[in-house]
Amino acid sequence: MKILRWACGVTSLNIVRNEYIRGSFNVASIAAKVRESHLSWYGHIKRREADYVFTTVLNPPNPIGRRDRPLATWWNNIKRVMDHDNHTTQNKVLRQMYRETRP
Repeated sequence: MKILRWACGVTSLNIVRNEYIRGSFNVASIAAKVRESHLSWYGHIKRREADYVFTTVLNPPNPIGRRDRPLATWWNNIKRVMDHDNHTTQNKVLRQMYRETRP
């Protein structure tokens, strides 16, 4: 972000929001890029065979009697991203959505 501000000629004395600077350079936010890579990897895993090792790793048994905070797993992050962006688990939709998110 600092290099973009420098390229624009914006100093810390100027009050300009980062979103405006990113938009003027057509640069995607880091959160969008992370979301894109998560969904890309999810689509890659969903296209694998059902007996693939990683497919069994994705669905671990739920620990019974766990009283503290639920574990933050990769699968929970994917579900959260898909719920946030209103996506379905169909492969065709995922591929199309992945292509649309690329700037």
